[in-house]
Amino acid sequence: MDATTGFFYLFSVVLLYSAFRVITARNPVQAVLHLILAFSQAAGIWLLLKAEFLAVVLILVYLGAVMVLFMFVVMMLDIKVDEIRQGFWKHFPLAAAMGALIALEMAAVLMGGFGGIDEPKAMVAAVDAAGNAVPYSNARELGRLMYTEYLYPVEIAAVILLLAMVAAIALTLRRRKDTKAINPAIQVRVRAEDRVRLIKLEATKPASAEPTTVSEEKKA
Repeated sequence: MDATTGFFYLFSVVLLYSAFRVITARNPVQAVLHLILAFSQAAGIWLLLKAEFLAVVLILVYLGAVMVLFMFVVMMLDIKVDEIRQGFWKHFPLAAAMGALIALEMAAVLMGGFGGIDEPKAMVAAVDAAGNAVPYSNARELGRLMYTEYLYPVEIAAVILLLAMVAAIALTLRRRKDTKAINPAIQVRVRAEDRVRLIKLEATKPASAEPTTVSEEKKA
């Protein structure tokens, strides 16, 4: 067994373990941490398959931005795990059936779909001035296609993402009715009669009876 095969089995075992812990962890923070580990192992497998661009995008986008955002959101929310897990066994048969169906489909694809595909090899794109072959770069070719033939779709996607970011910020900064804020200008202009109003009320407590003297008690 060569080094590539060894790393593949190592990444695969860790990936399966982390994916299993994502759905079985009781703490949401631990589930997110195991999902980060799963993405890192998937990036390693893509590197072994010579898909460097996909591996780099997975590390930079998902691990560097999306999962960090998930981590902050999960840690900021007051998630009551006990209430969430109340209906676990109620929906477990349906979830187990769907999981078994997905596992069978993946097994059918992996066992019969990739049997005749050879190992990916580096392609020769061009020859330099000295006559040496220049190796094929996956990331360079993807960048060339994105910014030449598919420039307008990339710009449209960038504008949509920008609008989504602006909309998220606008929704976050909206004026909420349940927030309590203090305006210092109103506090400075306030007057005493605006704060306190004196109201004269009649006494409602009944008058107490006159105390009896000692001599009257003896006569009684």
